[in-house]
Amino acid sequence: MKPPSAKRTPKDEGLAARRRDEILRHAIVHFARSSYAEAELDAIAADIGCAKGTLYRYFESKEDLFVSAVDLVMRKLLEATTKDEEGGAEVELERAVRAYLAFFDAHPEYVELLIQERAVFRNRKRSTYFEFRQANLDRWRVRVEGLMQSGRFRRQPVDRVLDVIGRLLYGTIFTNYFSGYRGTPEQQAGDLLDVLFHGLLAPQSSPKAARGKTQR
Repeated sequence: MKPPSAKRTPKDEGLAARRRDEILRHAIVHFARSSYAEAELDAIAADIGCAKGTLYRYFESKEDLFVSAVDLVMRKLLEATTKDEEGGAEVELERAVRAYLAFFDAHPEYVELLIQERAVFRNRKRSTYFEFRQANLDRWRVRVEGLMQSGRFRRQPVDRVLDVIGRLLYGTIFTNYFSGYRGTPEQQAGDLLDVLFHGLLAPQSSPKAARGKTQR
């Protein structure tokens, strides 16, 4: 009789992915603290508690590790701002703005990585941030177009709306980072959304209203 074969432990298909993301989380903190130029793989491996050779099992070089770290940041941002919840497009946009500001408020090291990527890899045609933004635009085009069709937003080029919102948010996280903003992201999101949705001019002070009065 043949001896019974030993039971094999099922292979954990997600183990490598989890280990990779663990390395990236440590690398993000290390790069933000030491800068890309000063960071060394030996030190990053020591932070993680593994051998330097382990890093090479997942990443080809320090550059590959850094770019992958920024990629992880953007994947997490996408997860945070694209959760499908009930409430309609307007509510979804509000939630995305709040989630965006809260995300970077909780992780200022992510802002530092975006700064470093732009400074160190200036020869790249488009940074990781804008690659992800471009890939996600169609989703928001549909929502903004729907808000215009319903009459909630006034009719104008959809991409113009998205560009303005994107620049407001992108500029805000860097202003917060450099100024040491100490307010809450919830309060800041409320202020931004109030001005964005309701504007600055009172209805009777709008250019159209003023022109109408002069023509009477």
